[in-house]
Amino acid sequence: MITLNLNGKDHQLEVPEDMPLLWALRDVAGLTGTKFGCGMGQCGSCTLHLDGKAVRACLTPVGQAVGKRVTTIEGVDQDPVGKLVQQAWREHAVAQCGYCQGGQIMAATAMLKENRNPDDGQIKAAMVGNICRCGTYTRIRTAIASAAGKLQEGQA
Repeated sequence: MITLNLNGKDHQLEVPEDMPLLWALRDVAGLTGTKFGCGMGQCGSCTLHLDGKAVRACLTPVGQAVGKRVTTIEGVDQDPVGKLVQQAWREHAVAQCGYCQGGQIMAATAMLKENRNPDDGQIKAAMVGNICRCGTYTRIRTAIASAAGKLQEGQA
């Protein structure tokens, strides 16, 4: 039995330590917002936070998450920066099909927590590896810049 802190609450999961965190979340804990994309850590659909850092859940063994805070898209709104990012996503109508958007939001939130005033080049660099099949990259960058502007205004 493994205890994981998922979105601020401890959960007991009966999973092997080498199981990818993605499958423990989706299949055992029932947190299906973290999506399977490529299974190789290259698309970003499975991005979540381990102690605030963006990681790929498809490549992260459950054992590496023990003793850390795991935040998924279902819990990112508990963080003021995450909540701002989600609001910006809605305001700028970023999502098209929406499949990758959880990972995009998690990557953007982690970046803004480290750099509250990124320029466009820093936004692009931080989001490399988060693929959007619908091509909403311009709206993604606009939403991130909008959220950063609100951070500068002290809204989070």
